[in-house]
Amino acid sequence: MVKNRRKERRGEKAREGVGTQSKRGERESKVSFHLIHPSTAATESVDQASLADLKGTLTFLRSSLISVVADRFDFKSKKKRRRRGIYGAKMLWILRFSGFFSAALVMIILSPSLQSFPPAEAIHPSNLDGHLRFPLPLSPADSLTKLSFRKSTIFRNADECGFSDHQSRGKTSVCDPSLVHVAITLDVEYLRGSVAAVHSILQHSMCPENVFFHFLVSETNLESLVRSTFPQLKFKVYYFDPEIVRSLISSSVRQALEQPLNYARNYLADLLEPCVKRVIYLDSDLVVVDDIAKLWTTNLGSRTIGAPEYCHANFTKYFTADFWSEKRFSGTFRGRKPCYFNTGVMVIDLVKWRWAGYTKRIERWMEIQKSHRIYELGSLPSYLLVFAGHVAPIEHRWNQHGLGGDNVRGSCRDLHPGPVSLLHWSGSGKPWLRLDSKQPCPLDALWAPFDLYGHPP
Repeated sequence: MVKNRRKERRGEKAREGVGTQSKRGERESKVSFHLIHPSTAATESVDQASLADLKGTLTFLRSSLISVVADRFDFKSKKKRRRRGIYGAKMLWILRFSGFFSAALVMIILSPSLQSFPPAEAIHPSNLDGHLRFPLPLSPADSLTKLSFRKSTIFRNADECGFSDHQSRGKTSVCDPSLVHVAITLDVEYLRGSVAAVHSILQHSMCPENVFFHFLVSETNLESLVRSTFPQLKFKVYYFDPEIVRSLISSSVRQALEQPLNYARNYLADLLEPCVKRVIYLDSDLVVVDDIAKLWTTNLGSRTIGAPEYCHANFTKYFTADFWSEKRFSGTFRGRKPCYFNTGVMVIDLVKWRWAGYTKRIERWMEIQKSHRIYELGSLPSYLLVFAGHVAPIEHRWNQHGLGGDNVRGSCRDLHPGPVSLLHWSGSGKPWLRLDSKQPCPLDALWAPFDLYGHPP
């Protein structure tokens, strides 16, 4: 009799313990919910009455579950002592399961509310090259809705420019021999830089209406934005399929250098009309502070491309030790005097390029790079392999490069000695990013006047 009463008391204490654990589980469930979604906007969006009903439902379900467990396990069983250890472990597992069950139920019921939050609130913005290119990591289509550019001033030709037959009839053909052809890539990430580059060219041209822009894109929704910013601009958009080159791209020292659009310049001779015999290729992170026609009239002689060369640079550092130790690779420079040149500013004879098949030659070196790792720096080395030592030299004033610092820190740089016709923020530091972060370099102030980003003041 006494023994039975003791068993009953122990059963009651066990039930009380279960009730205590149940309350603790409720508190833990509340905490886990706040950890899952701490946003105050989320808690405000859920009706308080619904939460009260939810709490009651959870309490009922938990008590029902515990009752089922109590019925399943006989607290007065004669085998209790022998199975006490097993029973305790099972009860602990069941209590934990009930807490997990409650939390899961909360997530199921509230899932529509959680799913209603935009990705920008649920994901931390990702860094690219140590900086945010735009405030939020949006898809290209969403990013365009966030971008706004002021309308550019309309620039007209000076009297000295004259007019061609096409212009006198109010039409401009891409094959007009009086045109200056400029190719620039357009993508959401660097769009602010590209717009500033175009603005700077128009502002400093004596004959801005004679400049025809060829925009290379991998996104098909940028044309309207360009047209609204530059209503009178002569341009055409060319779609470059990233899959053409994706399998040829190898990893680089900087992720931005691995983007397929960086390699679109390799295919200019195929993308542009056959009647376009020469083109100036420009990167998106530069501004022109001189008349682009001066660069256009560069004498290339027998060469296919022209660019400012820097023969004092250590040319060997652009390739790996394995490259220089393998004669079958390094032998490509035999009989040449190769110098470093920056591929962000080039004048290209497309007729000679097409005739010699230079696109295939560049692709061949990219294939070798995939299997033998002969360089580390993006698309530049393949151009050095094909053209270094065979480049028509252009004055250094046309590419004051390196203003973006190195490929890691993006530190501030000074101008090279001599006159300046083009400022180029090659490297990881971009002027629009540093200006927005309130940590600009001194020379970034030279880029700012050409920036059309944002609404008018």
